[in-house]
Amino acid sequence: MAGNTSTPGTTVTSRLLNILGAFDERHNSLTLSELARRAGLPIATTHRLAAELVAGSALQRRADGQYVVGRLVWNAGLLAPVEGQLRQVAEPFLYDVYAATLATVHLAVRDGDEVLYLERMMGRTSVPIVSAVGSRLPMHCTGVGKVLLAHAPEDVKDRVFATLTRITPYTIVSPTVLSSQMQRIHREGVATTSEEMSLGACSLAVPVIRQTDDAVVAAIAVVVPTLKRDRQRLLGALQVAARGIGRLL
Repeated sequence: MAGNTSTPGTTVTSRLLNILGAFDERHNSLTLSELARRAGLPIATTHRLAAELVAGSALQRRADGQYVVGRLVWNAGLLAPVEGQLRQVAEPFLYDVYAATLATVHLAVRDGDEVLYLERMMGRTSVPIVSAVGSRLPMHCTGVGKVLLAHAPEDVKDRVFATLTRITPYTIVSPTVLSSQMQRIHREGVATTSEEMSLGACSLAVPVIRQTDDAVVAAIAVVVPTLKRDRQRLLGALQVAARGIGRLL
């Protein structure tokens, strides 16, 4: 038997996964009704299972009644083999980039058709941005995303190109223009954006290439108000860090 549920064949495990999967970067806190709707479960079932997840620290229930991801899930995510090792290796190099540039620094990988942010370093005077550690954003309008898209399999490119969404007035939504950019990024190893994801924010990104097999496993970037000055200094800091990370992976 699948357990006491109104949906035949649905197991308790799948319902718990539905609840945890209801959270993303745009829905990082949910009311009980929102959680039930996004999980596709009755409110009573959601309430019971959410209480169990709270007791086990997989979810946290805030004072206002909203649910957020708990420390158990966060800690488990940090142990993922690729992401965990990558963050550990990359962190000192990212600090070097931040110290040299005082710009917001990103480390990201491709997760399906999106870019997943593994690390972000920024100061109080950094450019306002929408990214956060653990968030997923479109690849076509972020610096790290463009790098990863340029090196992605063709089926990923096809899906992304078929669903280009305008985020700001400067987001590139022309497949022809984006395709030309992908070719240049693949050839030169550098990607840029100019207010394509966030107004007032430009990014410069490079790939992290694992030396053992020449695979692009991640991308790192800096986010600044403008790329009209200090571009070479920013690029130099990124390239040194990317080579160091790739050498140690």
